Amino acid sequence: MSTLYQKIYAVVKRIPAGNVTTYGKIAKLVGSGARQVGYAMAATPADQGIPWHRVVNSKGEISARRLGDGGDRRQRDLLIFESVVFDKHNRIDLNRFAWIEIELPFIAEDWQELQD
Repeated sequence: MSTLYQKIYAVVKRIPAGNVTTYGKIAKLVGSGARQVGYAMAATPADQGIPWHRVVNSKGEISARRLGDGGDRRQRDLLIFESVVFDKHNRIDLNRFAWIEIELPFIAEDWQELQD
């Protein structure tokens, strides 16, 4: 059976460039809490092409990272490269840039591939 992190990563892989979604929306899709999604994003393997930078908080903001690791700046740069726009309060307009995810069956085939 697939792990929670694998399910989270399967959803995140579906977010198209130029779009974002929230920790909470992913949590709802996979049946977890938003913090668990945040932990999964922090633990994202670098070599699997998971676009972790497309996940933001419910206000459309980049969540704070550990002091000095530069992850928040990198996330912002990656999103700007994908033409995501930040307002003067460093927020993304979720009405404009939010990924309109399809219900759970949309990712069922990905989950099947993750089964042992």
